[in-house]
Amino acid sequence: MPMMGMQPQIILLKEGTDTSQGKPQLLSNINACMAVVDTVRTTLGPRGMDKLIHDAKGAVTISNDGATIMKLLEIVHPAAKTLVDVSLSQDAEVGDGTTSVVIIAGELLKEAKAYIEEGVHPRSIMKAFRQASVYAVEQIKNISISLEDKPLEEIKVLLKKCAMTTLNSKLVSSEKEFFADMVVEAVTTLDPATLDLKMIGVKKVQGGGLRDSFMVDGVAFKKTFSYAGFEQQPKSFINPKILLLNIELELKAEKENAEVRLDDPAKYQSIVDAEWNIIYEKLANCVKSGADIVLSRLAIGDLATQYFADRGIFCAGRVEAADIERVFKATGARVQTTVNNLDPVALGTCAKFEEKQVGAERYNLFTGCPHARTATLVLRGGSEQFIDEADRSLHDAIMIVRRALKHAQVVPGGGAIEMELSKFLAGKALEKKDKSQLFIEAFAKALEVIPRQLCNNAGFDATEILNKLRQKHALADGSGKNFGVDVNSGDICDTYDAFVWEPSLVKINAIQSATEATCLILSVDETVRNPKSEVPDAASGAAAKAALAGRGAGRGGGRG
Repeated sequence: MPMMGMQPQIILLKEGTDTSQGKPQLLSNINACMAVVDTVRTTLGPRGMDKLIHDAKGAVTISNDGATIMKLLEIVHPAAKTLVDVSLSQDAEVGDGTTSVVIIAGELLKEAKAYIEEGVHPRSIMKAFRQASVYAVEQIKNISISLEDKPLEEIKVLLKKCAMTTLNSKLVSSEKEFFADMVVEAVTTLDPATLDLKMIGVKKVQGGGLRDSFMVDGVAFKKTFSYAGFEQQPKSFINPKILLLNIELELKAEKENAEVRLDDPAKYQSIVDAEWNIIYEKLANCVKSGADIVLSRLAIGDLATQYFADRGIFCAGRVEAADIERVFKATGARVQTTVNNLDPVALGTCAKFEEKQVGAERYNLFTGCPHARTATLVLRGGSEQFIDEADRSLHDAIMIVRRALKHAQVVPGGGAIEMELSKFLAGKALEKKDKSQLFIEAFAKALEVIPRQLCNNAGFDATEILNKLRQKHALADGSGKNFGVDVNSGDICDTYDAFVWEPSLVKINAIQSATEATCLILSVDETVRNPKSEVPDAASGAAAKAALAGRGAGRGGGRG
């Protein structure tokens, strides 16, 4: 007689599949994310520390840029990867605030963790956090200060303040004024309609000091590979005609296995002569066009180099595509795919071309370009790692200035905007009659992490300074709304008057992204991991081949 009440076992997943679910899984995910946050926490602000990351290939990176560190950490925890994505999206969208967004997301999770441990449903917390995020973004828009409708010179001064605030927390902070001027000049030369980042070239040359860096109002690129005749070419021109090509100017080698059959050996010379005639015709057409400078994306051979040298023409082959594009934008020259019937309109020009020695390298400089919608920054520095970090720092500053030009709204930095939002949301929470009051208040408390971390990283007493900031921001007349942390004196100051400004877009994007990342992590209550899907590629490839071989043998046997 069968036993009553016995249920047959139902197997849904493959053997060996690991499933974790419920509250312990959610808390585990939150703990993993907080561990990641602790890694980048100390890099925030002008007194933030740098991280040295040494990868498996032996490459060393020194950086305090949140997105760079998150990318290089190679995090494998599936939930913690969300913080990497949110940091990279902040970097792509606005360029700065990559550390802030990770820290805010971590603090929101920390606040939510206490409620989840007490048995609150994650959906209640998520709904309140999203509502708090909407309130915060509205308040940022209300208190941001517009820079629009001001003359260009005044806007440049304001943009410089934004760039200096960004560079303040970077490795190049000692020369922030020098680089802020350079960045603002570079961004304002771009086409205002597109502000295309690709039109700002950054070249890195080891040697010298940071102050030896300079900006070229036009195009600069490193001397390309050249043949013997190159040294006989002129290296400086005034108002030259510039020809851009996308063709090879050298004798082409025969393709492998190419076969030419001749019934008369005397005809062999005529085939060789035809090849030479083709290349000479191309070179003659280039000279006939009136060009003084010939640049090509493809190779310019030794014959062509000597031919141009004999006729007082400068040439460079294998020029990078990005540099060719910038020359095209700056000089008005159009890239040609043939040299037959060259139209003079296709040639570009600039006020001056010269070859200049920069450190151990030689650079080709095109300046005074009539269509100048491009600029090149040449960075100098002692070590490769230092120049790389300077490049990353300038990228952040360029992005910020670009965003501030497009969306000319700024807010006070130094933790002032976070303290003001915290006060505002705490007031909003008291308007709620349900549980969301607690969660919006938790959101408000989480925002205080930015000024607290700025104090901790600078070695100040965070409790004392936060108490002073709370008192200032609580003033009824609103006179203290711009007060933030003064890292120079270890006290508080009006950061707007101190020109510590940040584009409001940075803060809006950071709060929205951090809230979305938090809600995403809170919404996951089960993780399913199948170890069999983690077999190395080689093993899986061998297994697939074996399976195919087996199938093939079966079919062959059937037909035999």
